[in-house]
Amino acid sequence: MKPNVGNTEKIIRVIIGVALLSLLFVLEGNMRYLGLIGIIPLVTAAVSWCPIWALLGINTCPATQARSS
Repeated sequence: MKPNVGNTEKIIRVIIGVALLSLLFVLEGNMRYLGLIGIIPLVTAAVSWCPIWALLGINTCPATQARSS
């Protein structure tokens, strides 16, 4: 698994992940568990690899782009 998530995208993913996780505290009833979806962008930011980006051939990580050229 080569990294395919750049630093700027990592920051955006962390912000989105935290915002989604906050739904656990904001929403009521069973809808609040939709906030658990926020784990996905947090994990992809932590490991610097996104399986969807890999399938689509997208790479926003400048370090691996320089190596592959």
